[in-house]
Amino acid sequence: MTNLLEQIFKLRENNTTVRTEIAAGVTTFLTMAYIIFVNPSILSEAGVPFSGALFATCVSAAIGSLMMGLIANYPFALAPGMGLNAYFTYSVVKVMGYDWRVALGAVFISGVVFLVLTMARIRAMIVDAIPMTMKTAVAAGIGLFIAFIGLKNAGVIVASPATFVTLGHVISKPTLLALGGLLITGVLMARGFKSAIIIGILAVTAAAIAFKLTKLPTGVVQWPDWRSTFGQLDIRGALKLGLFDVVFVFLFVDLFDTIGSLMGLGRQAGYLTADGKMPRVNRALFADAIATVAGSLFGTSTVVTYIESATGVSEGGRTGLTATVVAGLFLLAAFFSPIAGAIPPFATAPALIIVGALMISAVKAIDWDDITEAIPAFLTILAMPLTFSIANGLALGFIFYPLMKLLTGRAREASPLVYVLAVLFVLRYIYLGTE
Repeated sequence: MTNLLEQIFKLRENNTTVRTEIAAGVTTFLTMAYIIFVNPSILSEAGVPFSGALFATCVSAAIGSLMMGLIANYPFALAPGMGLNAYFTYSVVKVMGYDWRVALGAVFISGVVFLVLTMARIRAMIVDAIPMTMKTAVAAGIGLFIAFIGLKNAGVIVASPATFVTLGHVISKPTLLALGGLLITGVLMARGFKSAIIIGILAVTAAAIAFKLTKLPTGVVQWPDWRSTFGQLDIRGALKLGLFDVVFVFLFVDLFDTIGSLMGLGRQAGYLTADGKMPRVNRALFADAIATVAGSLFGTSTVVTYIESATGVSEGGRTGLTATVVAGLFLLAAFFSPIAGAIPPFATAPALIIVGALMISAVKAIDWDDITEAIPAFLTILAMPLTFSIANGLALGFIFYPLMKLLTGRAREASPLVYVLAVLFVLRYIYLGTE
């Protein structure tokens, strides 16, 4: 078995082991497990049956992660994207008034467009055209973004009508447990424990159960209800209504969310070449496109590459075996969902905060003495957590990068495609606003 895994995933070439890859896969899954319940909860508000959406969430994540592992050999996991599921429910269905089946049809159409763009290598061209400074800034921005999510899940940061965000009730039990988990995980990592993140998550979960802050699983196995959503998408309805705006948003946000995630994760894992290119990037994008098409067929919104994959990379995951493990766990979760539901968000918060701290180190590679590089990078890094969107961070950075180069007489330092992307980002905001 070890020899077979070596042939498929090239473990020795990537300086990793089966044990390390499995631990990394478990870590990534644990930090993503919230999506199993959060995504169906959001989609159910649009009328999508909860149980069917849960099954679709698990299956689409399994398909996407498996393809990422086997085709691209990267340790990145996929699942229905947060933000896009909210757009699906609150904008397309609740505000625009479309039926959820028609909305799924729009997701399917956008997935097919993703696939065409990927096969034509247009998406890969966009990835390769991103300047190294921007790729570095994206990695750092994602670090701040996921650390922000971790602090929010831990209750350290809460919303405030006066200051937007403020300090939460830090002496509450969930927050204290999260901070304790952060301390435990950090100390274990400093002492060289490779499974520090998993230990931290399990320790906080055990304490949460002991303090009755999370419920014990009500059962072990629960048969999924897949019939309520499988094949329910209305492609003809989406085409008949001419949902160009909807399809464009699904396409645009997924395109740049995925590019941003791949660049940030690729840099963290050491995949980027000296000129900032990422090997096998088109295969990774292909996995994303297929997963979105499959997800719409099973009954969920757009599938994206997850930034939480950074936790598995930090745990040592370097090959597609990590993503394959995640795929297997998501498939099992479709049947063992009561167990996965026992892990509260504040238990995985320490992992997100620590990974954010590790990823922010990317800022060292930015030339802060060159103002034409520094300003776009800074806007990219800052905008991601503050707008709660990878795509918005990329947009601001991409608009300012070519403008700074152009207006300082250094236009040739940015590729023609970067200028095209800047125009597209501007048009996107003019035409679609901030959705």
